[in-house]
Order: sequence, then structure tokens, then C-alpha cells
Amino acid sequence: MSHKLKSVELFLALGLATTIGVSSNPQVNAEEIDELPIHTHLLAQDGEGSIELSPGEQANANFQDKLSGTQLLSALRQGGHVIYFRHAQTEKDYADQVTADVNNCASQRVLSETGWQQARTIGAAFEDKSIPVGKVISSQYCRAWKTADLAFGKYDKNPALNFLPFEDYTEAQVAQMKANVMPLLTVVPETRTNTVIVGHDDIFESATGIYPDPQGIAYVLKPDGNGSFEIIANMLPEEWSHLGSK
Repeated sequence: MSHKLKSVELFLALGLATTIGVSSNPQVNAEEIDELPIHTHLLAQDGEGSIELSPGEQANANFQDKLSGTQLLSALRQGGHVIYFRHAQTEKDYADQVTADVNNCASQRVLSETGWQQARTIGAAFEDKSIPVGKVISSQYCRAWKTADLAFGKYDKNPALNFLPFEDYTEAQVAQMKANVMPLLTVVPETRTNTVIVGHDDIFESATGIYPDPQGIAYVLKPDGNGSFEIIANMLPEEWSHLGSK
């Protein structure tokens, strides 16, 4: 199904409603992109009790796939894409970057049983659908590299995918996170492979203005080799198994 609004599905499942608009230009350039608002971590309610999304959440809800189904599967089989996964589901969702030691999983929130299953389901789908994977890059946080390991059996840790150690970010800190991650998002993968990145929500939002939600969601990017990329699709963990199926 094309033009899926995945955050809307999530809110409907919770019995919530929100107004959805149309997504804007998804072309992103490392030189030209303006400073983008970072996720507030909280949903606000207006005086009548309706839900107000942060700008990043609204961008996630508004996003429309440019390719889906068999067309997306065919494109991925040809390689040339960067697939950015937010790590799979954890037991709780809270900001632990201030107190966590990236070398000590006991100090961090980690994958739940559901998250383990999500990662394995994703990996099995990539193998079943013959989607070629080259480099797999994760943050140093345990929930990220464990997602990568369970799904793809390999990973290289890269601190550029880590949160900065602050619970709330200044514009300068958002700009720093964007500068860290953009080289990973814009590099063209090796011939006929796709690069997989497993990272975090605010890191992706700092570069794109999109807050990736829920946990386990992936955004498929197409780098152009000139410092830009096009965002062509997003996928929930369970959707990979059905990609290309009638």
C-alpha cells in the first residue's frame, strides 16, 4: 500500500486522532538545509484535549512513500540505498544519554523481547527478499548494536550515531548532531549493496526534520553522490516480511 501514514496508524491504535497534512520536499542537502526543530520528547495537549504533534512527529506522520511494494523491493535489490533504522523496541522509552555509559549495557535501556523479535524478523525478511546488505553501522549504545547484530549478524560501531549527553538540546547541539550524521547518510554505498544504519530518533531528526516513530521504523534514503539524498520510503518492522507481496 503506497502513501502509508504510519504514525497515524499508531495513534489510531491508541484511540487518538490528529489532523494530517501533505509532506513537503524530502530532498536534503548538507550545505543548504536550514536548522530544523528537534523533537520535544513529549506530546502536547491543547485546551480541548486533542493531541498536538511536535514538528518532527508531524513530519513523520505526513511522510508519503515515493516507492512501495514491488517497486521498492526492486530498487532495494539493485542497491545504492542507505536504510536508517531506529533501534528496535526497548522495555521503556526515556532519555538515558545523560547517565548511560555506552560501554556498559547495565547502565542503559536495552531491547525488550518484542525488540529482539523485531530485529530477527527484519533480518529474516532481508534474507528472504534477497535485499543486499553491505556495511552495517550502529551507534555505540547497546540497543542499537544489538538490533544490528540480531538482524544482520554484523555491525561497526560509530560514535557519530550517538546522542550528545544532554536531555534537551540547544540549536548548536542539534547542528552538531547533524554534522556528525550527514556524512553517513550521504555516502553512496558500495556497488549493488545497501548500507544499513542503526541509530536513534533525535540523530535522524537533526538531519532530516523527521522524528522516526515508532521504535524499529526504518527510513530508506537514496544518496545522489553530491552531498544530498532523497527519502523514498519508510517501513515498520513487520512490513519487511510482506514487501513486494501481492
